[in-house]
Amino acid sequence: MTDLSVSPQRASTEPDCPRSPGTSVQEYLDHDARPVPAVLRYDVNEDLGTEPLDVERFISREWHDREVQKVWRKAWQMVCRADEIPEPGDHVNYDIADDKLIIMRTNTGEIKALYNVCLHRGRALRTEDGRVSELRCPFHGFSWNIDGTSKFVPCAWDFPQIDPENFPLPEAKVAEWNGFVFINMDPDCESLESFFGSMLNDWDRWDYTDRIVYSHFGGVIDANWKITGEAFIEGWHSLATHPQMMEWLGDENTQYDVLKGENWSRQIVPQGVPSPTIANHISEQEVLDSYYETRAFYSAGEGRDLSAGAEGTPTVPADSTARHELADQMRTSLAKQFGTDQDHWTDSELLDGIQYFVFPNFYVFAGPRTNAVYRFRPLGNDPDKCIAEVYLLAQQPADGSHPKPPKTRWLQPGETFSDITEIGLLGPVFDQDYANLPHIQEGLKSLRAPGVQLSRYQENRIRHYHKILDEWMDRD
Repeated sequence: MTDLSVSPQRASTEPDCPRSPGTSVQEYLDHDARPVPAVLRYDVNEDLGTEPLDVERFISREWHDREVQKVWRKAWQMVCRADEIPEPGDHVNYDIADDKLIIMRTNTGEIKALYNVCLHRGRALRTEDGRVSELRCPFHGFSWNIDGTSKFVPCAWDFPQIDPENFPLPEAKVAEWNGFVFINMDPDCESLESFFGSMLNDWDRWDYTDRIVYSHFGGVIDANWKITGEAFIEGWHSLATHPQMMEWLGDENTQYDVLKGENWSRQIVPQGVPSPTIANHISEQEVLDSYYETRAFYSAGEGRDLSAGAEGTPTVPADSTARHELADQMRTSLAKQFGTDQDHWTDSELLDGIQYFVFPNFYVFAGPRTNAVYRFRPLGNDPDKCIAEVYLLAQQPADGSHPKPPKTRWLQPGETFSDITEIGLLGPVFDQDYANLPHIQEGLKSLRAPGVQLSRYQENRIRHYHKILDEWMDRD
């Protein structure tokens, strides 16, 4: 496990660590209005070289089939939030390639991951999420209790080979972290805690156990799950893909943390500051005004987490910055929404995109505001398609209630993310991201170059991700 307490800060001028000439995240933290915790003060990026990536990993059915065996049936993967299944019998279905599981809350409160297949002739036991008192096969009526033990064998006289006392549904391993439920189909896997490594130390500051699911939505994307995920672990595509954000998002200033020997990485995307490409041509007031106009995230109850009233946007004092003013306004807004003191949070935690990625497909943002969690996985066995999902997690309401998460909103043919009204301006941002991906998938099939080229620093998280993937694919 990497000891981050002794990790040095690396200046943007360090010769072996290329960085944007713009202001670094650590320099912004030097001027934060609140004491900055150590978790934000490390700046580590293992240099993984510049070799191109082969394209077969994105387009090959043979590669996909090996991924199923080497990764999906071996790795920890997030399947739901614990509060999606609060009561006995509550369950969600989780499919990955050919494997189908039921994530079930039992009568004892334990969560189990039961394989979603009748042990008679293979019919799926459940095709929808919901609440049940038993798992009954619609084909012949074989039934199991919600803990997976056998309940009823029809015409038992004709099945002398079946012992009802020893006929349970097979299970995968289950672990919980910070309100998330993870499963692993490998009975000999390492613990979730061991797999997460030193990331657990970082998250001592951010407790998501009681976060509520404000929204959960998703759709099918015509691109490989890895191509889709890669779009969200680098920030510098914003200049071309999200130009409306350039006035308040430091795209090239993003800090990328890649740690040797770990299964995770991190990025901190500064916000409330302009892109270095336009920093000399925009005022602090224009940065603040643009943030109010195009800010993407919404929060439960109040709509936008920041919105201008009839008097218009606030004025940035001459002795202040847009970043400081926005952070103060965010503290006030969150306190009003959730009825708790928000004064201790740093400017960075209130504004910046602090995102952690854990192999193979768990993406979670840290901080007090309503934050996103991403999950991307293959659609069946088609390497050209994936399922893309987003959870938006908010702090508990001021009354202390914990409403059950809303039903997942799946995009229908012809719909876009902009059609999901409750996520507001975040919808068009996702549409911008996903518009690129089918063209990447098709383009890679025509690529005549040695492979995919990645930048040395800004796309090093992608290279680290594939380094881990290659290690898993090479295992016996």
